[in-house]
Amino acid sequence: MKKIVFSLMVLSFITLFTVSAPLNALAEETNATGAAPAATEAAAPTITIDKTTLNNGGTIKVSGKAPAGMPIYLEVWAADHTVKSNLFDSKKDKETGKIPYIFYITEEMPAYYKIFVPKELQPKIDAAKKEGNKWSYSALLKDLGADVAYNVPAVAKIDRYQATLMASVIGSRGTLLDPMDAKENKKRSMQLVKSRFRSVGNVVSADVNLSADGSYTADIKIRDGLSPGNYKIVAVSGKDLKSEPAVFENKIGFPTFYLSNAGTSMNLIYPFLLTLVVAIFGVLMGAGGGFIMNPLLITLFPALPHTIVAGTVTPTVLFSQGSGIFNYSKINFISWKLGAGIGCAMLLGGFIGPKLTEMITLDQFKFAFGWILIVLAALMFWQTTPGYIANNKKEQSILNQFKKRAQESAKAKS
Repeated sequence: MKKIVFSLMVLSFITLFTVSAPLNALAEETNATGAAPAATEAAAPTITIDKTTLNNGGTIKVSGKAPAGMPIYLEVWAADHTVKSNLFDSKKDKETGKIPYIFYITEEMPAYYKIFVPKELQPKIDAAKKEGNKWSYSALLKDLGADVAYNVPAVAKIDRYQATLMASVIGSRGTLLDPMDAKENKKRSMQLVKSRFRSVGNVVSADVNLSADGSYTADIKIRDGLSPGNYKIVAVSGKDLKSEPAVFENKIGFPTFYLSNAGTSMNLIYPFLLTLVVAIFGVLMGAGGGFIMNPLLITLFPALPHTIVAGTVTPTVLFSQGSGIFNYSKINFISWKLGAGIGCAMLLGGFIGPKLTEMITLDQFKFAFGWILIVLAALMFWQTTPGYIANNKKEQSILNQFKKRAQESAKAKS
């Protein structure tokens, strides 16, 4: 009897040991990784495109296969051209209650950048559009789950400056601060993406059809007026699950030219004809046409950044002003002393204006410019009223003098 009991005890110990050993090993592996080991690793998605060349925009049909049950996102960007994007942080910090006055700028922003998401996420995109200018790019990506596909702008080199009013007066951006870490750089890059492309529809679109087995299709629409060169498309289904890039080329030709600092292509015939008409009326009013061209270009060509418009219009005024100065001097309509005094003030303003333009948004630019035009128009209209002219003898004298000089000049030519 004792031998039987002893044998049963030995058999029990052997059985317990053989069962607990693999369980302990599994427990150790689970504790080390936080989860039981997966049976198989998910495969990276695949991607194919139907064409490799576009002529000033078009549609690329994309298809491929992703792991079943996982979402798919398409990250598309211009691979050959980058542009400048800047942002002035003048919002009060919620924690400190202070305004940072930090200027962020990068010259490595892709000239085109967009993430395409599954079609069923369209309601979330529509909700972001309803927020107007208050929409947040980082919040939208997180809500769509598309933050895993945000990769290219995240690694762009961003400089930041501690801005001051005095620095702006002397034409400086301020003191260059230390580089940011990767996390902060990614956060600021999202703000710069919004600053550059402005609207929700320019950076996110719901065009991906996803099937239950993981296969997907999408029609990627590349609008006209974008940068030429190579574009890349990468399919992303998870943090470390992305395809090799598919590459296509966007071609442009005369009379369309690529404006490198604006990051857009434009048919130059239309602005040429527009400027011709504006310059005639601008010089007639002694203004050169710049104050008319600025709002017209921003309104008719929204792809042009307001900073580029302001900078471009400034030197073009030299052409109309140069010919205007020559012709006005021939009929003795110029007061050189007054012109020199005003010119010194304009010289000083020329240092301050360009830096301030960098630090304001398009909406702020439109608001300020609009009010200036309204005030100027009201003043000019008031000065043409009969009551004003009748009560202002000096104004009448000047008008009569101008009329006399014009008549004398006409007689001399005849």
